[in-house]
Amino acid sequence: MKKPNMDLPHSKLRIIPLGGLEQIGLNITAFEYEDSIVVVDCGLAFPEDDMFGVDLCIPDVSYLEENIDKVKGYVITHGHEDHIGALPYVLQKVNGPIYATRLTMALIDRKLEEHNMLKTVKRKVISHGQSINLGQFRIEFIKTNHSIVDAAALAIYSPAGIVVHTGDFKVDYTPVYGDAIDLQRFGEIGKKGVLALMCDSTNAERDGFTRSEGTIGKIFEEIFGDHKDSRLIIATFASNVDRVQQIINTACKYGRKVAVEGRSMVNVIETATELGYISVPENTLVELNELKNYPDERTVIITTGSQGESMAALSRMAQSLHKKVTIKPTDTIVFSSTPIPGNEKAVDKVINDLEDKGAEVIFQDVHVSGHACREEIKLIYSLVKPKYALPIHGELRHRHAQGRIAKELGYDSEHILMLHSGDVLEIADDGTRPEITGHVHTGTVYVDGLGVGDVGSAVLHDRQHLAEDGVVVIAMAMEKGTNQVLSGPDIVSRGFVYVREADALMEDAIDVLEETMEDLQDRNVTDWGKIRQELREKLSGYIWQKTKRRPMILPVIMDI
Repeated sequence: MKKPNMDLPHSKLRIIPLGGLEQIGLNITAFEYEDSIVVVDCGLAFPEDDMFGVDLCIPDVSYLEENIDKVKGYVITHGHEDHIGALPYVLQKVNGPIYATRLTMALIDRKLEEHNMLKTVKRKVISHGQSINLGQFRIEFIKTNHSIVDAAALAIYSPAGIVVHTGDFKVDYTPVYGDAIDLQRFGEIGKKGVLALMCDSTNAERDGFTRSEGTIGKIFEEIFGDHKDSRLIIATFASNVDRVQQIINTACKYGRKVAVEGRSMVNVIETATELGYISVPENTLVELNELKNYPDERTVIITTGSQGESMAALSRMAQSLHKKVTIKPTDTIVFSSTPIPGNEKAVDKVINDLEDKGAEVIFQDVHVSGHACREEIKLIYSLVKPKYALPIHGELRHRHAQGRIAKELGYDSEHILMLHSGDVLEIADDGTRPEITGHVHTGTVYVDGLGVGDVGSAVLHDRQHLAEDGVVVIAMAMEKGTNQVLSGPDIVSRGFVYVREADALMEDAIDVLEETMEDLQDRNVTDWGKIRQELREKLSGYIWQKTKRRPMILPVIMDI
């Protein structure tokens, strides 16, 4: 691995993405100048299907641990899990003050409270338009729009120049809550001269503009008007406060009571209501168990589970596992979201289970994205006029799509920089081209229950092996000293074959083991490690010959 040249003079701005450039999620970037590091965002990613037992994925922050004395703080762009979810874990290793807007900080506070960290972490709420000084940096928060309120872009002022980091954003002239994106400020900063633009790439493959969140209100009006005799169950992202507000507004107009289900949904709505970001008319919200007091056609349930998550409320309803809600043929279920790439099968399964119960499912045209499409990205480039383009956020294909947008705007390949997680990009203030001067350690740390980092690639490989081929345990007892077999060998199988229907295979397998033990004794093999190895190899070869499978084989020898 190429290591960064630490002998270089520290008079250059270093941009070091520690995650988030090869996938959706795990967003975290370090900005370093001399004795100062500012960390932008600290997000998690959710496990892939083959990461059995893993609950969360968080970024490896070894570089921050090695430079902990330089870390001046964490600056957060908005409150989505892929930007704040890793904070409780990372702060245990690299503590530092957190700076974020009002709702973002309130959501962070909930996380820290769950981990008993509120008293140990300094936090400061920042308003749009406000700036903070952190070591060699000054950070300005700029108003943007996204699928969660209080999102911010960042203007990062350093001695080497200004870097604009958009965070996740779109251009929404008619937001449900608050003001539109502050395009004027983007233009003003652009006139100062911007060194680099780090722009959201998630929707860079999509033409045109992203529709306003406000347009969804009209669609809800149509759905409520067309389904006056149905109970409505609407699944959406818990963090989409504006979407929840529009559902509540429409429910009130049609005289329906609203119940909220799903832990994350309840938490976000409570937090947003306390801060005034959601306005709920009196006597509108009811507890889920109170719905039985009202006819179905006068109720709405807002729930989690729009991505088909197995433990989310809607998935449990679809599988008849929910304790309080039973799906009826007269129900109408609305998916107010689109599947995140990779979740399509899970969402399809939930839809099929719901329709199997006779419910009507609406899953098209009831969602707008929170990310900028091609024309909005062009608008930001035109206002900011950066010298260099650094596409961020999204998979590699999304970032390359933004690179092509930059080329359309006149940028050549010398001024479009495609980074990978761990790259150390150094930018001097003398006008020379930025260079990738090295690479720092990055990666993914797995969270499994209360364990953080104790599940590695070797453990995951074993879990995948067990899931694909099962396990066969060889159990036997031997006398210590003489190596005489006192009992066994016996075979216990799980996830390989159903033993009662494979008597002949199991009996022949035991014969193979007994012959192996006789051969080992004839050769006076006494080392138990060698005995285990021979038993494993002989049984593995036999099973492969008979079944073309390779289960995990675990020889267990008890000494008596």
